Amino acid sequence: MARWAAAVLTAAALLWVAAIFVAPMLLAHGPTFVVLLVYQAGSLVCHQLPDRSFHFAGVQMPVCARCTGLYVSGAIGACAGSIGLPAGARPLRWWLAIAALPTLFSVAAEWAGLVHPSGLSRAVLGLPLGGFAGWWFVHALRTQATGPRPLAQMRYHA
Repeated sequence: MARWAAAVLTAAALLWVAAIFVAPMLLAHGPTFVVLLVYQAGSLVCHQLPDRSFHFAGVQMPVCARCTGLYVSGAIGACAGSIGLPAGARPLRWWLAIAALPTLFSVAAEWAGLVHPSGLSRAVLGLPLGGFAGWWFVHALRTQATGPRPLAQMRYHA
């Protein structure tokens, strides 16, 4: 069951990435229910500010540049997790904290008014967090599918 969930999560991540790139191109030819649904779903998780978003065919994407970076790398990370890319020697929470640093620093610097990075910078700074999170979710599901492990073998505790 958990392997099936990992496969579904990976497929959903890939489908979402495809949807956020295709939606603006389709919207340029007129609104449809499915396209508007993608934009509505994007509004639930993203501020969708035009000046912080990429545009295709003259149409704003359904999520901002940072979210685009997170989702693209999340899908890539999920694919890496689904093929069984192994965990490192350090605890996974430590790697999550490291992966989140570029995103956290850029958000903090923006909120403090110190910088106003481009959309490309925002997307690139979101790549480590999205990639690691995508890998971690799928890796956790796949690991769960192999059965319980003794506590001494688990790498998820501090």
